Formats: sequence, C-alpha cells, structure tokens
Amino acid sequence: MVKKNRMNRVAAVCVAAALVSVAVPAVTARAATAPRIDLRVLVVDDGGSSVEAITAELSDTGVPFTRVRLGDGSRPVIDAAYLADTVDGRPRAKFQGVVLPNENPFGEGSAEMAALTAYETAHGIRQVDAYTWAHPGVGLEYTDNGGYSGTLDGTPAAVTAAGKAGPFGYLGGQVAFEDNSPLVPESYGFMGKPRTGYTSYLDAPVDGGRASLVGEYAHDGRSELVVTFGYNQHQQQFRLLARGIVDWLTQGIHLGQERAYFAVHVDDVFAPDARWDKTLNCTPGDYACAGGEGRESTIRMSAADAQYAAQWQGAKGFKLDMLFNAGAGEEWKAENGGTDALTAQLVADRAKYRWMNHTYTHPFLGCVQDTTTVPWSCTKNALGTVNWMSRADISAQIRDNNNWAAAHGITTDRSELVTGEHSGLKTLPQQPEDNPNLAGALADNGVRWAGSDNSREPSQRALGAALTVPRHPMNVYYNTGTNAEMADEYNWIYTSRADGGSGACEDNPATSTCLPAPLDTATGYLEHIVPQEARTALRHVLANDPRPHYVHQSNLAEDRTLYPVLDRVLDTYRSLYAPSAPIVNQSMKDTGVELGRRAAWDKALADNKVTAYRIGTTVTVKAPAGVVAPVTAPTGTKKQLLLGTADFGTAYAGTRSAWTSPELLQSAVTLKLPS
Repeated sequence: MVKKNRMNRVAAVCVAAALVSVAVPAVTARAATAPRIDLRVLVVDDGGSSVEAITAELSDTGVPFTRVRLGDGSRPVIDAAYLADTVDGRPRAKFQGVVLPNENPFGEGSAEMAALTAYETAHGIRQVDAYTWAHPGVGLEYTDNGGYSGTLDGTPAAVTAAGKAGPFGYLGGQVAFEDNSPLVPESYGFMGKPRTGYTSYLDAPVDGGRASLVGEYAHDGRSELVVTFGYNQHQQQFRLLARGIVDWLTQGIHLGQERAYFAVHVDDVFAPDARWDKTLNCTPGDYACAGGEGRESTIRMSAADAQYAAQWQGAKGFKLDMLFNAGAGEEWKAENGGTDALTAQLVADRAKYRWMNHTYTHPFLGCVQDTTTVPWSCTKNALGTVNWMSRADISAQIRDNNNWAAAHGITTDRSELVTGEHSGLKTLPQQPEDNPNLAGALADNGVRWAGSDNSREPSQRALGAALTVPRHPMNVYYNTGTNAEMADEYNWIYTSRADGGSGACEDNPATSTCLPAPLDTATGYLEHIVPQEARTALRHVLANDPRPHYVHQSNLAEDRTLYPVLDRVLDTYRSLYAPSAPIVNQSMKDTGVELGRRAAWDKALADNKVTAYRIGTTVTVKAPAGVVAPVTAPTGTKKQLLLGTADFGTAYAGTRSAWTSPELLQSAVTLKLPS
C-alpha cells in the first residue's frame, strides 16, 4: 500500500510536469517574434582608464562581456552580422548593452557606428559613453553656457531626484570627488547644462546654479548614459557610481551580483602581544631585536577594554570576530596570580561576538625555526630534510582550543581556523611550501576554511580538503597599544635614513613611499594614519571584495587604536549609501564559499560554457553542472519552480540578486520578470 501511494505521488508530479511542458509551446508561439537578447555586454576599448574601470566592474561582479580593442589591427569589424543573427529561427541580439569610450570612437560617418546605432535602435539596447565632453551631441550645452571644465578634486557632486528614482537610488545622495593630495590633480572633467532629451542623474554646483556630470540622453530611439569626467577603477567617485552604471546599461537584468562586504578579525584574543620599543626601533620578545633582552613588555586587553568593545559593537551595529588563543590566556593567568578579569568579561559577553579558533597557544606551525640568524631559517635533520611540526602537535593546537571554548560556552564553527601568523602555510622566502603535516591535521579536526594573508596570497587555493580564505592586513600594528607608538613605528618604516627612519622606503621605491617628514607622534596617528588606513579599507568595501580584514587584540587595548579607523569606515559608508545597501558582515566560512563560487563562475565564463538570454519577460540561464550562477534582476522577479514560482533572490540596493541554480528536474534557471 505504501508503495502504491508513492507511485501515485510520482505520477501526479509527472502529470503536473507534463501540463507545464504542454503550456510552454503556446506561450512560445504567441511570442515567436520576440528577439532573444543575450546577457552579455560589448565593450569597445580605447585603452583609456574610464573604459578600463567599467570593464573591471563587469569582471569583478561576474558580468560576461566581449572586449573589442580599437588599437588591435586584427580586431573584428563591428557590423550587423557581428551584433545580431538568428538562433533556432528566432532573431538574436548578441549583446544586452554597449560600452564605448565616448559617443562615437570610430569617427564621423563610420560604418561601424552606423551599425551600432541601428542595432541599439532595433533592439532597445543601451549605450554608456565612458568619458566625453559637454556638447550638444550628447544632450548638453557647451561649458561656456553655464557649465565648467577643469579639475574636479573635492567637488561636492550629488545624485539628483531623477538619479535617486532611477539607477542610483542605492546612494545616500552625496558623491564627493576624491582630493587626496593638494599637490596632484586627481580628476578632470566637464559640467554642462541639460538640453532637451537629457535627464541629469548626477550634478554639482556651478556659479550659483548646477550642471550635470552624469545623465541619460534619449534621442532618435536610443539611450546613452553620458559621463563627462575622467576616472579610474579605484577612485571613490567611480566606485559609488559603478553599480548604477551597470544596472542602467543592462536595464537591471544581468548575470553577476555585488555587495559591500566588511568583516574584521581580531587576532590573539586572550593572549598578550609584544610591544614596540621606541628606543631600539624593534620589538623585544620577538626575534631579531638586538639589545631587547630584559626590555620585554606586552599589551593585553583589560576587562574595561572588553566592556568597551561590547558597547562599541552595540552602538555601531557591527560585530567583531574574536580569534582566540585560550591556552595563551591560561598561561597569562597562571603567571599573574591565577585570576583573569579580561577572560571573565569576554566569556560573560560571549554571545555578542563571533568566535574563531586561532590555535591554543599560538605556536609557529610550519618548520622548526632557527631564530639565531636574521632572517630566520628552517632547521634540518641529519639527512638534510626540513624539520616540521608534527601532524599530532598541530592537531592538538586545534583540538585543545575547541575544547576550551566548548567548556566555557563559546560557540564556534569548527570548520574555520586561522593559525597564528598564518603559520603552516608557505612563508617566502624561508619556507616555500606548506607544512606537509598541516592538511592532515586540518582534516582530522574538520577544518574546511583556513585563513591566509592576502598580502602574500590574494587568491583562494586548496589545502588538502580545505580552502584558504585570504585576509587583508590592516595597517594598525600588532605591537602598539598607543597612538604615539603607532606613529613612532610608522615613522621608522616610512621615513628616510636622513630623517631618522629605517630607509626601507628608500630601498623599496616600487612598493613604498617615504614621508616628506616624520609624523608628529602626538598627532600623526589620528591626523595621517587613520584617514589613510580607513580610505584603504573603504576601497575594499566599495570594490565587491568579500575578504575579511584582520587586526590584533592589542588594537582594542590602551588607546584603543582600532576604533577611529572602524568608525571612519562605517560612518563614511553609511553616509554615502542608502539603507537599501547595507554592509554585509559575514563569517569566514561564508566568504570562503563566496570566493569558491566566484572562481567556478569565472572559469565557466572563460571556457564559454555559460548561456544566458532574455526573451520578452523570461530569462534563461544555463551553466555547467555544479556551477552556481550569480544573477541580478528587478524587484518582482519570480523564479520558475517545478510547480509554480517563488520570489527570486534577496533584496539589495534596489534590485533582487542571488547565487542560483536549476530547481529539481530542471536543466536551466528560468526567471519571470515583472511585466
């Protein structure tokens, strides 16, 4: 009887599926003349920074594009056949949007521009003019008629009402142009008064009025997004507008998605960190500090620092990741009278944080080091092979920290681990390979995600069955507890020998720049280092970069040097963006999954194994088995299920987006757009 009921359910599903498949041809017949529009962007590249910036945005968010380089003598000719054809008897537009260096990079009377114009008109395809000047040909008055041309550094531009109602509704309103140095012009452009057919989306004040910097020019059955300032992919003014440019170009329907990610890992929690010595210009207690014996000093959070961390999180609505070394904390307690108010406070507040294993006592998990030389080296045995920390010892470091956390009611995800100093992973030049015992120890403890240093290894890679998750180091030093110590060590690294520094900046001009003069240690941290580090971190946030940032518990102690940086990042972001585009503060595991999906998606695109198109209000996406597709679509979009539909994706920045794959018994993702 049970078997019969099961077969009846299967039969019912099959009948329903058959009804769905019978209904589709009728819809197709009614829409037989609707063209297929492939979800791919055509980029015509003149080698300029503005086109490169838009291309980078497409690439970084997973939007497929075809690039035609104007300077390439073997490039294809852009004609009607290149732009459109017929597939299975249906007209096909091969590109859903076109990015040009300007309104006509081919020259007056060009057959290629004529082909593009006809194509855009016939299929309703939009065009972005990456950087042009203000003139009637793009719907603007000349700059001498109430406009402006020149440097734009520091210009207080703003999104217009039309921009907020249109492609830039995710912004808070202000788009201030960068002005990082009074000595270097950073941006140049034109501002013009709109003519008939032009709708301004971004403008700025000019002589008592306002003139446009970005707008839509609708004319002759076509739409162009006109940008009249130059930029590169890193400048904040472009990063703010990048999402909206792509959404406008694709009419809000495209492969790829974007978020603003920011997570902060606090390493060495419960452990003390060694302190910088302003006289020796090194860190006693760490290796390679001549004369440091007997001058050791440490920095460790207090219970009051822990209370402040919890209060700060609540006020900012931002959760920190606490990466802990429980054994190091136990050692500190044993050496300091058997009591530890810091640990008691953090354990009491344990539910307020995310916690992650950082090993029990923070040892070096790679080769056995010889620290009697500078730089240190790996010791070798009598056979000449490297001595490595054993699998059992590594495993014990992971296991003992997990067990301590469980005994104290601290919840962790045991699939996540960041080793002390990322040790065990290869460390150039001394240790050019991973500890061969590391992958096995990770597997023994169920670790799937291992933190790595983005400054050394920016790409995710396999570590046995685990995958690395690169982390951005923040330039807030682990061995400083005060603002003055931060400025002093910064001066040592970034000033010339003549100015009392190490000269490292002189020796490595390709990767470092010397300060023109040492910072005032009383004010230099807050006035110079904080703005610079916050700008760097915010640049990562605005670039769809999910990699977490990391600092150390010492940065939450004494002068609490980290908070001014975090305050500046969070406050600046929230002033620039609307509530519809919140910061995504996710776990390291979720970031690892995100990076893995991106790598698989990028490979599928590079191998030309993704097919995606729109026919009327139906979007179809086909990717290789096991590859999840990132898709962005308008609010109201539904995903086709085996039976019925469901709301597609999650809301973010005014659209819906998600990583998505076919449902049961489906070979492709099918989305139904709102009418």
